[in-house]
Amino acid sequence: MRRLAENIKIAFQSLAVNKLRSFLTMLGIIIGVGAVVAVMAVGTGAEQSILEDIQSVGTNIISITPGSKEVQQMRPGGGGFGKAMVGIEEDQVVEGDLYLDDYEALKRESTLITETSPIILKMSTVSYLGGSSQILVTASTENYTDLKNYEISKGIFFSSSDVANSSNVVVLGQTIIEDFFGRINPIGEIIKIDGKNFTVIGTLESMGSNIMGIDQDNTVYIPITTAQNKLYGIDTVDNIMAEVENEDLIDKASNEIKNILRKQHNILTGESNDFEILSSTILIDMVSSVTDILSITLSSIAAISLLVGGIGIMNIMFVSVTERTREIGIRKAIGAKNKDILIQFLTESVVLSIAGGFLGIVFAVLLTEALNNFTTLTSVITAFPIVLALSFSTIIGLVFGIFPAMRAARLNPIESLRHE
Repeated sequence: MRRLAENIKIAFQSLAVNKLRSFLTMLGIIIGVGAVVAVMAVGTGAEQSILEDIQSVGTNIISITPGSKEVQQMRPGGGGFGKAMVGIEEDQVVEGDLYLDDYEALKRESTLITETSPIILKMSTVSYLGGSSQILVTASTENYTDLKNYEISKGIFFSSSDVANSSNVVVLGQTIIEDFFGRINPIGEIIKIDGKNFTVIGTLESMGSNIMGIDQDNTVYIPITTAQNKLYGIDTVDNIMAEVENEDLIDKASNEIKNILRKQHNILTGESNDFEILSSTILIDMVSSVTDILSITLSSIAAISLLVGGIGIMNIMFVSVTERTREIGIRKAIGAKNKDILIQFLTESVVLSIAGGFLGIVFAVLLTEALNNFTTLTSVITAFPIVLALSFSTIIGLVFGIFPAMRAARLNPIESLRHE
């Protein structure tokens, strides 16, 4: 341990002799480590933000959408081309629709669903007095706010009676209120949606923007039957949301929903579903997989700088061996063994690399702070990328330092003493 400490001390002294050269040598490591840590921090931050958005809706939510995409194995056809395609998979899209009857069937037959609501989403022209704009219209049932955990700010949400009677009532998001009404209380006012009059009966609390930067308050809410019968002339719905008591029941509830809808759509055994069932747990897994792949890919690209830095270290260590040939000869003449010379130069290489790694982490911290303060990106530095980057920088110091160290250890002491 004492000898190691002495080697490290000598290594720092040697590096301090040529400060600028040492810094420039470390630059590749600094950029490489900084880039790897920063990229992984951005990936972690993005994943956490997306997961928070998903979890804010609820980890016990199931979404059913029309149509499905299933992976099918291509069958061999005639000729060489068909045979060549055996074993290759392709996506098969199955067309389908969802209806209010499907929602009613789930409500009636499911034993695991606690809440369910059909949804229609359409862009429509919303106008008030002289102003108008293209606004997202969300049409659903009276329990939509319970499913989405939305809070009423003023007035009320539409009722089951409004849904049954296709009433022309509307609930507004905060952005709509700011854009159209300012300080005027909108309750009781009449707005137009695609030219049809709607009475404002309530407003929702502000929800802000989601991870995609979409303003969640720039929406109006109307009964789903009103949308179908009076606005859009359709009998389908865009999706159906369902809630279970807790996320442990997600898989069982998904199977139950599948069985109910297959029966409802008269799908025979062996036929593909014409609907897709997605749960928050599936979305979380998908998000984690995508961000992991993205982080690994970008980190691999950034790690090229580490390789360049390693080559720089090897180059400068060869130069150092040449410059200190006479010193090596003197040390060998007074009793230093080949192993001592090898360890000394290897220590210098590792110290150079680790020092670059620590400076790289400082660079990454400054970079992520700048991203957090001046961009919409959220960056979170965790222990894993730091440990990973420092481990890689240490390995690079060892790998790229071994050849110069071996060259130094093999020098003939008599020839080294003669070196000028």
